[in-house]
Amino acid sequence: MTDDERAIRNVVDTWLAASRTGDIDTVLGLMTDDVLFLTPGQPPFGKEAFAKMSGDMKDVHMDGTSDIQEVQVFGDIAYLRNALRIVITMPDGKEVRRSGQTLTILRKEADGKWRLVRDANLVMSEATA
Repeated sequence: MTDDERAIRNVVDTWLAASRTGDIDTVLGLMTDDVLFLTPGQPPFGKEAFAKMSGDMKDVHMDGTSDIQEVQVFGDIAYLRNALRIVITMPDGKEVRRSGQTLTILRKEADGKWRLVRDANLVMSEATA
């Protein structure tokens, strides 16, 4: 595994760890200012909208697991394909489980750090029994 691939995998690990603890500043620091998120049924949105949505979920606990299935690096641009599973626990204890694939494009910035620049997220609610 190359240093770049290791650093990219670390971005995902850091994102999940920061999400677990509600550390939105760390999560925002893992994306570029021009990041764009693509999700089913919604128009694309950027960093500001992501921050607002995250702020609206202050009392919500998030946990997740990631299974990175592919990382390809092309100079200062890379993509990763990931199977993601997220459990969202509401303040009343109700859980929402989501899972699916993501395709993420990252860019190595001037400071040498990899950050998300585009994220196509196909994570959907799991069927409940």
